[in-house]
Amino acid sequence: MLEWINEFGWIIWLTVFLLLAVAEMLTLNLYFILMSVGALAALVAYLFHGALWLQIVIFCVVALATTVLIRPVALAHLRKGPVDQLSNVDRLIGHNAVVLEAVSTTGGLVKIGGDVWTARIRTGADIPVGAPVEVSAIDGATAIINLPGAHKPTGTATTTA
Repeated sequence: MLEWINEFGWIIWLTVFLLLAVAEMLTLNLYFILMSVGALAALVAYLFHGALWLQIVIFCVVALATTVLIRPVALAHLRKGPVDQLSNVDRLIGHNAVVLEAVSTTGGLVKIGGDVWTARIRTGADIPVGAPVEVSAIDGATAIINLPGAHKPTGTATTTA
């Protein structure tokens, strides 16, 4: 058995590499791909006629080192986005809308882009159907609206839940 492992070690390490790469594609957590780097290092050790124990040690050391040293940096880089990046709801603030159902302080409906939203005004007289309005804030799933130019957008959405 040991002779077979020594003779076909490259197949074993290549298979381990491919299985770990496939596992990474299924999980996307950066553990398996870094372990697969260890399998590639062990494959290189095999190609340079390293002993089986050395191949296993190289696999373990490289897999551990890449997981400890590379994974945190890679995750920080992958999760980093622009500082001023707005969420999909925050992007609606400042957009124009059309009133579909009269809007008061208790509720109503507006169309923002192609979507129908519940809406309300903070204070003032009801806004009639068909009136152009501007989104000044988002409160949960409700657009807070004003007549155009009546309120400068705040830039952030809030939730009441």
